[in-house]
Amino acid sequence: MFSIERTTLTEYLIDQRRRHPDATGEFNALLLQVAQACKAISRAVAHGALAGVLGNLDSSNVQGETQKKLDVLADEIFLRATHWGGDLAGMVSEENEAPIALPPGHERGKYLLVFDPLDGSSNIDVNVSVGSIFSVLRAPTPGCDAASADFLQPGCRQVAAGYAIYGPSTMLVLTVGDGVAGFTLDPIVGDFFLTHPEIRIPAATREFAINASNARFWEAPVRRYVDECLAGRSGPRGEDFNMRWIASLVAETHRILMRGGVFLYPRDRKDPSKAGRLRLLYECNPIGMLIEQAGGRASTGSGAVLAVQPETLHQRIGFVFGSPEEVERIERYHTEPDAGTDAELPLFHSRSLFLQH
Repeated sequence: MFSIERTTLTEYLIDQRRRHPDATGEFNALLLQVAQACKAISRAVAHGALAGVLGNLDSSNVQGETQKKLDVLADEIFLRATHWGGDLAGMVSEENEAPIALPPGHERGKYLLVFDPLDGSSNIDVNVSVGSIFSVLRAPTPGCDAASADFLQPGCRQVAAGYAIYGPSTMLVLTVGDGVAGFTLDPIVGDFFLTHPEIRIPAATREFAINASNARFWEAPVRRYVDECLAGRSGPRGEDFNMRWIASLVAETHRILMRGGVFLYPRDRKDPSKAGRLRLLYECNPIGMLIEQAGGRASTGSGAVLAVQPETLHQRIGFVFGSPEEVERIERYHTEPDAGTDAELPLFHSRSLFLQH
């Protein structure tokens, strides 16, 4: 009953279309298809072991990662929900090396869809929140099948971005370039309802998220930032910080959008062949757009992530985002004269990860 007076996702998109005369029904239709895919994935995640969808497959994706059963199922759900509408010229998924071929005989549209069908899938078997991430771009040649190069657009050219989080409740968090709105799925009615209008990230925070197991591989600016946070009130920041790490990008993003914070998955020395761990097109760019539309900052650690020109479909990059004051501090540490000193520091040191007392 509580949902009856709330704005639905469809009503929200219609209202957004009225404010932008150049917007089309195709755009709204595509986003509603994505929402439909997220509903279906939410049901699959919720049933878990009851539906026999937990566990690994004997296969790997293009990243060389072992695929979970739900990874493949979520990918298929996204494909089925979006390929038939005639709104797309092409799509790219984390689970496929090349752009996904659209069915012959179907109309080609003017948008491109890139997505991570199930982010944080390593958490599935332990029942921790996971999600789906998506980004919408304009096709350079509407009406024609998109080539790989058509997807290589910087994040500033996205026309929409969002994620679904499958937690205690299922939420869809969306931007169409006019702020960020959160919608909660009513499982009885089967629709998303606006519950979090105009989401804004606090400018300052005392909370950060980073995988501390990689500390020995961090570059000096990141090590300095974390050490200063961990030093608490007795350190240079003069404040106590909390550290979080969920290992689910969607869950980390959702926490930061709801209450502030900063997330770091920086470039490090663990694998010098990789410029970072997270994928630019379908992880960093859509999350970056959401964060900046909510008043935050999204960075590579040294500059705006949305300005990066992609070179490959599955390109990886360092990623730092969240409350703008903290992200700007991290960027500044990368430019200060002593930031280039990258010598190994002992594990126990007055300015290292574990402080002596």
